[in-house]
Amino acid sequence: MTAYWCETALLPDGLASRVLLSVDNGRFTGVEPNADRGDATVLHGLVVPGLANCHSHAFHRALRGRTQTERGTFWTWREQMYSVAAALTPDSYYELAKGVYGEMLLAGITAVGEFHYLHHAPGGRPYDDPNAMGTALIAAARDVGIRIALLDTCYVAGGIDQPLNEVQQRFSDGDASAWASRVARLSGADDVVIGTAAHSIRGVPRDQLGAVASAFPDVPLHVHLSEQAAENEASLAAYGRTPTQVLDEAGFLSGRTSAVHATHLTSVDIGLLGSSATYSCFCPTTERDLADGIGPSVQLRDAGSPLTLGSDSHAIIDLFEEMRAVELNERLATQERGHWSAPELLKAATRDGHRSLGFEDAGTIHPGARADLVAIRTNTVRTAGTMPTSGIAPAGAAEAAVFAATAADVSDVVVSGNHLVADGKHIRLDVAAQLTKSIQAVTQ
Repeated sequence: MTAYWCETALLPDGLASRVLLSVDNGRFTGVEPNADRGDATVLHGLVVPGLANCHSHAFHRALRGRTQTERGTFWTWREQMYSVAAALTPDSYYELAKGVYGEMLLAGITAVGEFHYLHHAPGGRPYDDPNAMGTALIAAARDVGIRIALLDTCYVAGGIDQPLNEVQQRFSDGDASAWASRVARLSGADDVVIGTAAHSIRGVPRDQLGAVASAFPDVPLHVHLSEQAAENEASLAAYGRTPTQVLDEAGFLSGRTSAVHATHLTSVDIGLLGSSATYSCFCPTTERDLADGIGPSVQLRDAGSPLTLGSDSHAIIDLFEEMRAVELNERLATQERGHWSAPELLKAATRDGHRSLGFEDAGTIHPGARADLVAIRTNTVRTAGTMPTSGIAPAGAAEAAVFAATAADVSDVVVSGNHLVADGKHIRLDVAAQLTKSIQAVTQ
């Protein structure tokens, strides 16, 4: 039995002060506001549920600071990304992912959805363990202490009716059937979800999308969707359908599906995603870094598609920034304010995000839920004056967390009852040193 005492905590029915949380076997067993601290571990500031990063490509973190030196588009950036993908081995990927997941944990992220398509050795040759790369990612997550949904991704084409290029051969199992056979050898656990994904309608031919969707019908299913207008143009030229329509006809859209990016959509597309309750996973810091565009988040929400968030290419790892960027992007697009409330954005980053990854019992602070906590300092240069440092927090504390705080303001992180980040430092790992060492290994 473990206990944490929070100065202020965001509970399902609102903010409460002096909250005593009892934890047993990784889950909350008691939530008691206005309680004495006793010998419980104290979490200062504002405590919120653990955050879910629903879209990650761990190896993209090696590109940060290296792709900002010239003009270009998503497609020129992609060539730089391929150079890192070509260099990775299971051992070097483990080391890199360990640093990346450590950075996520420092930012308050307690679960990550890893959109994993780097499966094989150069040339497409399988390793002795055909899941060596995915196993390396799981090992890295466990060693850092973050939960992982490994979204094993089918990627068998270089574009619509296009062959794979040299680097993309590492991504391919040949066809959807062979992909499914390999994925079936992976095993999940309480802290590991084995989910599935199709890279995109560019990476999986239309006649194989249904096989991907039906291969593992009870697990999360993710897909890149309409990140670029060029994908829509190619789909219309080849199929006479938008990418969303192609996915719908393949039986891909449902309440277990996440459409990642969903940037360039028609009104018909929005209706299909909403009526199927497909999640829309927005990654605003990547979408602006790659000049992708601003997706229709409000229209998707109003149609019935729940919002989730991801840091994708890890140009920034900061779910607070992803949250507020959804609202701020809408302000730029419409010249009006107030499209998304702070509670709505927190719900996307916590409860809905975890659910989209298969962790149904995470992202909220109540008895029976996974004991994940994130303490946000309320006395930094960013948060000072936005929230009280003691006493009962006003209704605006959630707004201050979403619109003022950053990942740098996270002081403590608890995952399944384990206190892994204390006073802004990971208790197991020098994260900056790990990142420096692992990135140098694959970029020099």
